[in-house]
Amino acid sequence: MGRRLRWGDLGRAVLGLVGATLGLIIASWVLPGFNVDGAGEALVIAVLVAICGAVLRVFLVEGAVLVGWVGALLVGLFGQAIAIWLVVYAPQGDFGQDDIWWALGAAWIVSAVSTLFVWVATTGTDDAATASLLRRARRQDVRLDDPDVPGILFVQADGVPYPVLEWCVRAGTLPTLSRWIRDGSHQMAEWRPKLPATTPASQMGLLHGTIDGIPAFRWVDRATGKVLVANKPGDAAVIESLHSNGRGLLADDGVSVSNLFTGDAPTAYATMSAVDRTGETRQARRVVTEYLSRPAGFTRSMTRTISEIGRERFQASRAKRRNVRPRVHRGWSFAVERAALTGVLRDLNTTLVADSMLRGRRVVYVDYVDYDAVAHHAGISQPESLDALAGIDAVLAQLEAVAAVAPRKYHLVVLSDHGQSQGAIFADRYGEDLATLVARLSDSAALAASENDEGSGALNSLVAGSSDSDTVLGRALTRTSTRLTIDTIDTEVPGTGDKFLVFGSGNLGLVWVAGEKTRVTLEELTARWPALLPGLVAHPGVGFVCVQTEEHGPVALGIGGEHRLREGVVTGIDPLAKFGPQAAEFLLRAATMDEAPDIYVNSLIDDLGEVAAFEGLVACHGGLGGWQERGMVVHPVDLELPEEMVVGADALHRVMVGWLEQLGHRTDLPQRTDATDD
Repeated sequence: MGRRLRWGDLGRAVLGLVGATLGLIIASWVLPGFNVDGAGEALVIAVLVAICGAVLRVFLVEGAVLVGWVGALLVGLFGQAIAIWLVVYAPQGDFGQDDIWWALGAAWIVSAVSTLFVWVATTGTDDAATASLLRRARRQDVRLDDPDVPGILFVQADGVPYPVLEWCVRAGTLPTLSRWIRDGSHQMAEWRPKLPATTPASQMGLLHGTIDGIPAFRWVDRATGKVLVANKPGDAAVIESLHSNGRGLLADDGVSVSNLFTGDAPTAYATMSAVDRTGETRQARRVVTEYLSRPAGFTRSMTRTISEIGRERFQASRAKRRNVRPRVHRGWSFAVERAALTGVLRDLNTTLVADSMLRGRRVVYVDYVDYDAVAHHAGISQPESLDALAGIDAVLAQLEAVAAVAPRKYHLVVLSDHGQSQGAIFADRYGEDLATLVARLSDSAALAASENDEGSGALNSLVAGSSDSDTVLGRALTRTSTRLTIDTIDTEVPGTGDKFLVFGSGNLGLVWVAGEKTRVTLEELTARWPALLPGLVAHPGVGFVCVQTEEHGPVALGIGGEHRLREGVVTGIDPLAKFGPQAAEFLLRAATMDEAPDIYVNSLIDDLGEVAAFEGLVACHGGLGGWQERGMVVHPVDLELPEEMVVGADALHRVMVGWLEQLGHRTDLPQRTDATDD
């Protein structure tokens, strides 16, 4: 295998050199300030630029590590241009200010042509990228103390419902996963997330073994009056500190990549709760800068990003032209977010994971949010959403190739943290959002936070960890990170009188009475705002409302009856009947958390099985109803699941910990009993 790869590398190098030569000739034709006399001189320049670029890369990478991700991008943008400038312009002694710009133009042309040649030779850029990752395995000699202990790579394909996985595997549109399952090395199975079916709760469960205390993506901490948002670095660190016991999924030589929480991993890259762990961040920047500093790596990522923006704008216009329903507005901001997630960020995550595997780390957990973010705006089964999922499948093929040359054997597990449900959004269906409805029924101020920023959170974690916080650039990027996370609310609203805080979490609405230190009961709500609860219950877009009562505890209210959750007593028509046999159990758990809002509002589920998000999303998750409660896992047959369906991310955590122990992990972890146990 090693000889075949070495010959392949030589072939790619020759093709890259031929491409660079042709690129220099084309640049000479196109750029007035860049001249090359014939193919012979172009070949010599191409060789010298390659040598000069290799030497420069060593110094530029070190500088970029100190500056941060911005430095990595600058190296990608200007590294090749500097090499061309040194070879072509510096020997002439004519240091015109325009020369660097001509060199930059030539560098981009050369990179594009070289990448095209390698792309043709490898039948696609994923093969070329895989070869780039594999070269690292031959450059480093890693010796492990425990090479016979297999590792596990957990790949979270965020938001993929089990039925979508099943469809795509049957259709063969996910070649890697389909091959694994058809060949019998892996099995696919469904698991059931509990309420709320959202990333913060599920990832906390998967990584730390508890799903308590997280009622949604954002919520009010009554003790402090502060709004906690799971993808703000400071808030994520606080949330994790309340749940970690030091024995998370990744505690034994693990690596967390692009997650909300660390799972107690000793190393965490682009992880929201650990952006201040500077040493690890520098290592991540080194790995990524080395990748981006190579013309093929940077050109691949940037061309994919640019093309993805074009594809998104075309597909959004086509959906509008065809009157696709359900549909939401897809503007330029989402186009940039989608392009970054499926272009640069996907490559960065893959590079960091590959580096961790090639170093022989025992367990790695990475979150790819591509499908989740695109499906939110396009729909569960639209072509662009399935393309994003296919992109994750292509990454699995890359990581499978890396695993084959890693210093230890790796088992690959693919799972989703939840599924997604679909439907026209609440505001479009009924002409007003939930906050407006609450304000109208209560005749009070209602402050809304209904924007979803899960996708931008992945980008936010990179920006937040871009540079050391004790530098000017680091502080500037920290401020940028804060702005990337949408401001939730301003709780200090001028004026007096009652007001509500209304948050949307998919098709689950959460309503707090501002300033209250304890949960407001049904009796108090009815006394203070007589029309509020009856109006919410009677609304056609509401499936049920859940509130705390003084006598019976939490009660789910519907238009034709109620369900006393603690007692299991139903009066009239059960409002939870349409939401599945476990709805009452899930809602009782959520409603008895200290962090629960004063009012839970769950949308309807209609005859198509669709819901109505309180956020501006076509596909959503967070409440009850539809496929959001249908997670998936693809696991090696040697690592078995229980015969009965796994219910709850905390239960799946225990299964995954069992797999690690089966492979010989976690034998040296300290015993901790001051928080949740495995």
